[in-house]
Amino acid sequence: MGQRRNIDGLRFVITGASQGIGKALAEAAAQRGARVLAAARSEELLDDLAAKVRAGGGMIETVCADITERVDREAMAGAALRHYGGVDVLVNNAGIGATGHFAEASPERLRKIMEVNLFALAETTRQFLPLLRLGTTPAILNVSSIAGKRGIPARSDYSASKFAVQGFSEALRAELAKDGIDVLVVNPGLTQTNFSHNMLEQKAALQLDHLRGMTAEAVAACCLRSLQRGRNEVSLSLGGRLIVLVNRLFPRLADRIAKRKVYNLFREEIAAGGPQLPKPLSLVSGKR
Repeated sequence: MGQRRNIDGLRFVITGASQGIGKALAEAAAQRGARVLAAARSEELLDDLAAKVRAGGGMIETVCADITERVDREAMAGAALRHYGGVDVLVNNAGIGATGHFAEASPERLRKIMEVNLFALAETTRQFLPLLRLGTTPAILNVSSIAGKRGIPARSDYSASKFAVQGFSEALRAELAKDGIDVLVVNPGLTQTNFSHNMLEQKAALQLDHLRGMTAEAVAACCLRSLQRGRNEVSLSLGGRLIVLVNRLFPRLADRIAKRKVYNLFREEIAAGGPQLPKPLSLVSGKR
């Protein structure tokens, strides 16, 4: 467990704040008295967010930034200093995904997902560490996923990136304890956002119904509650917690369930002899 904290008056930086969970979190934090710096790539959506928050009496500033770009990360830190004199809470929320089987995907898809979900998250954290060390009850909140606790078929790239966020967060939590900086992780399951519409690719045979998930506002409320209580990690939704529990206690059962789902989706293809994948070059040429 980390520190307990009062949201009122804290200085937040939230990435991916123009839509979905990030937008809901910016609105909820501002309503609770936080001073919010919202960062995202869409200036138009950020302007809409700022207008809504200010109309409700909240305090918010925005910065148009792509977290994969060093100059933009520096601009975010500069904006936090300029507007609020520093930062107390960094929320690493920005992320992208894709669906489709790994064997049929391009290397570029994996690299793009890792670039945003892991490398940019890590470098944004690095950029803000000097400011966080001077903050009040400072914390880093990484928005991960249930897919970072149990790999999901046809979402291998995304699952890999979120598993990496889990490992990074656990290591950083120990490293930054001496600085008084909490590292917290929230793992949403299905969430009612535009995330599925913004994916790089959607080629999964079975699409998950995000409309059955939690609302972005409910996830945001859980994030703020985690910050208040200093909870190191929270997995959201009954279904999500069940997946994590079964995977931890009965990993063979979790594997069997996942394999069976894939087998049932491709039963006819398997019966017909399976897909004809290209042979490795070494086999084609006769070389080993």
